Amino acid sequence: NRYNVRKLIGSENDKKGVYSEMDKFFKLSEHGTTVRTEVLAGLTTFFAMSYILFVNPQMLSQTGMPAQGVFLATIIGSVVGTLMMAFYANLPYAQAPGMGLNAFFTFTVVFGMGYSWQEALGMVFICGVISLIITLTNVRKMIIESIPTALRSAISAGIGIFLAYVGIKNAGFLKFTIDPHTYTVVGEGADKGNATISANASAVPGLVDFNNPAVLLALVGLAITIFFVVKGIKGGIILSILATTVLGILIHVVDITKIDFASNHLGAAFNDLGTIFGQALGSKGLGSLISNTSRLPETLMAILAFSLTDIFDTIGTLIGTGEKVGIVATNGENHQSAKLDKALYSDLVATSVGAIAGTSNVTTYVESAAGIGAGGRTGLTALVVAICFAISSLFSPLLAIVPTAATAPILIVVGIMMLSGLKNIHWEDMSEAVPAFFTSIFMGFSYSITQGIAAGFITYSLVKVVKGEAKEVHSMIWILDVLFILNYVSMALN
Repeated sequence: NRYNVRKLIGSENDKKGVYSEMDKFFKLSEHGTTVRTEVLAGLTTFFAMSYILFVNPQMLSQTGMPAQGVFLATIIGSVVGTLMMAFYANLPYAQAPGMGLNAFFTFTVVFGMGYSWQEALGMVFICGVISLIITLTNVRKMIIESIPTALRSAISAGIGIFLAYVGIKNAGFLKFTIDPHTYTVVGEGADKGNATISANASAVPGLVDFNNPAVLLALVGLAITIFFVVKGIKGGIILSILATTVLGILIHVVDITKIDFASNHLGAAFNDLGTIFGQALGSKGLGSLISNTSRLPETLMAILAFSLTDIFDTIGTLIGTGEKVGIVATNGENHQSAKLDKALYSDLVATSVGAIAGTSNVTTYVESAAGIGAGGRTGLTALVVAICFAISSLFSPLLAIVPTAATAPILIVVGIMMLSGLKNIHWEDMSEAVPAFFTSIFMGFSYSITQGIAAGFITYSLVKVVKGEAKEVHSMIWILDVLFILNYVSMALN
């Protein structure tokens, strides 16, 4: 009995020692958080963004890349970037291949501009190098410090609108009516119904008929999430995901009998990975881009579009979510936090490694806001996400248990929380209201953080010119305005 008591005491001391070391390394007490809170936040973030493990291979495989190889490349890029966030930046952000960026990779660069997927990977690698140059110099610092206070608040609120829209879309609450002859079919598999459809502004959104079990589950899940959040129950967000998932199993929205738990294609995935790994730096990747000088201007414009989106997606996410909860703080109006440097280093390393592994640009995920909303404040949250991504390479069928109906409500509620940034904008002053409106609204409606920032910067400069205050516009804003406009011109020509 004495031996058992000593063993028990020793075990408890070991646990306390582990917690103490984690507290010391990640500075949990300093950030007002605990191991339990960080773990729950990490799980929340992972489940909110785990869809990328299936969507990214599906997207990039349309270019001819092997889907199983892209699946592993997605995990490699995500784990590397998120571990950098955990151990180097000590921030609760997760990284993975960006949705807008993988669509640009597939439909614009490969299908639209005619580049091979190897050349497109080469462009992604160059983006990582460009990000390194920007971060090592004062350019990145100038970009962040040039953003006016009102636009910072608009960026935060815009990300809230973007998150809420993603949640509403994922929940299946919306349907779109497309007029005849106003859409194009893009990609392979058009005859099999697997291609992507691109529609113009004639696509009219509306509410679905609430007769779909998955949609009804998301509606109930939203009610459950609101209950937990309004009541202020600790761990309420992850409890909401669990409760909605269990309900989904009970009403057969999630059919666990059709999930192949024994399936493990890791061996085949590694074989496929071998066909894409390192292609970005090979003769068909960077070598082909450099040798074909006739396409150099077009190549540079494509790289510019990649870089602008990658950089501003990350900056927008970090400023929009980090300042709100004091994770990435600014000292006064125009002084950026040193943590932003480390966060952007994590982003550029992940993008470069991801390109070598065989995936499109890796970026900081806006779904990290779900984990932050659950209380995540340090790199321990990111570490949990990275571990989940690594484990998913072995047990990917398990991810199918958690339906999007369980994670979509989280994004909606977190988006609502972030709208508080709108109160800091002087809406009665049109010179401030106009750029703030375009920044926040365009993030959601264009489904892109970067496009929202671009719209805000351009309208901000326009307003200042109209008021005769052009000299007040930071030189970096003017430079970025030109780059954004050049990008739009390139899009129009292609």
